[in-house]
Formats: sequence, structure tokens, C-alpha cells
Amino acid sequence: MTDGLWVYLATSPLLWLAGTLVVWLIATAIAGLAPTNPLLNPIMLSIAAIAIVLCVAGIDYGTYFEGAQFIHFLLGPATVALGIPLFEKLSLVKSNLVPMLSALVVGSFTAVGSTVFFSHLFGFSPEVVASMAPKSTTAAVAMAISSGLQGDPALTAAVVVLTGICGAIVVTPMMNAMRIKDFSARGFAVGLASHGIGTARAYSVDPVAGLFSGIAMGLNAVLTSLIVHLFL
Repeated sequence: MTDGLWVYLATSPLLWLAGTLVVWLIATAIAGLAPTNPLLNPIMLSIAAIAIVLCVAGIDYGTYFEGAQFIHFLLGPATVALGIPLFEKLSLVKSNLVPMLSALVVGSFTAVGSTVFFSHLFGFSPEVVASMAPKSTTAAVAMAISSGLQGDPALTAAVVVLTGICGAIVVTPMMNAMRIKDFSARGFAVGLASHGIGTARAYSVDPVAGLFSGIAMGLNAVLTSLIVHLFL
């Protein structure tokens, strides 16, 4: 009877929606124990925990995503909500417009160009190169770009998440080591390289850093979609 109940629950979308939320709350609580430790990233902890549960339970990703897709849908409204702090600090953004645009161009070309260069250097197939090129943009945009370039959107999504987690982990120690104290510069850099995951980390460090990270994430998504064809 217990086995039959588990089979029923395992195929229920509500189970995986609730499970994802519970895992996130636990991961957030763990990260809160040492908020300055970048290794305790709640996104990384959540992904690891859910992956282990799915492997142990023998649940395929498609079944899990039937429940988790509502959270995936909320990525859109969450991204749009980043415009609220932008409006509130519009004067600060205007005063940094020129350095922001300069950093945007350099950062976007570097992110795409370096990825394509090293992908070719290591002999990756054209499909893999196309899948990895937009890794520094937010997942929805990166997957659309990858699909248009005949890449693999699933591989793109994995690389995008990995890029974001790596950026969120290294950004604070790296910026401190470089003695960069301007939170607008710190935030813009992490948003440019590590999209939404980096932006979430930036907001946890400083509101101004989070604001500029969100701006960088949005601008980089637009510019990358325009320039990626120059490299492929």
C-alpha cells in the first residue's frame, strides 16, 4: 500500500512544486547561518538536494518539471520586477551611464568571444559551441539564442546555471581581493557575467549592487542576442 501511495505522489505535479519550495526554504535557512560565505549559495544547495532526491527516487526530470514549471514561469515576472529599484534610483543610474555602456560592450564581447575561442580550442562540436556561447545571459534568453543557432537548449540551461553559480561564489572574494569598493561597479560586473543568480547574490550583499547587477543582466541579454551571430 505504501509503494502504491508513493507511485501516486511521485507522478503528482503538486508534490514536486511543494518539494521545490521546501528545499528552497531549507537551503535559504542554511545560507542564512553564514550569509557572507559564498559557498553556501541557496541555489546551489537546492539544485544539489533536488538532484539527489530525483536520482535516489528514480524520478525523471520531465516528471519533476511538470510540477516545478510554475516556478519557472515566475522567472519572467521576477525579472520584470527588477525595474522597480531601477526607477527608484534612476538618477544614480544616469550618472553612471557612460561607464556602464562601456563595460557592457567590453563584457558582452569578452563573454561570447572567449567562450567560442576556448570551445574551438578544445575541439567542441558546432552544436556544443552554439549551446555554450550565450552562457552569460539569463536562461530564457540563452535557450532561445541557442535554439536559433541549432544548439541544444537543455545543455545551454545547464551551462547558464553553472555560470551563475560560479559567479555568485567567486564575485565577493574576487572583488574584495581587487579592492573594488564601488557597489555599482561590483554589481554591474556580476550581473554582466552571471545573470540572475549573480544578481540574487548581489542583492544579498548590497541593494545598489543588486540594482546595477539587474541592469547589467537585462542589457547583456539584449546585446548578446545581437552580437552572438558575429562569432558563429
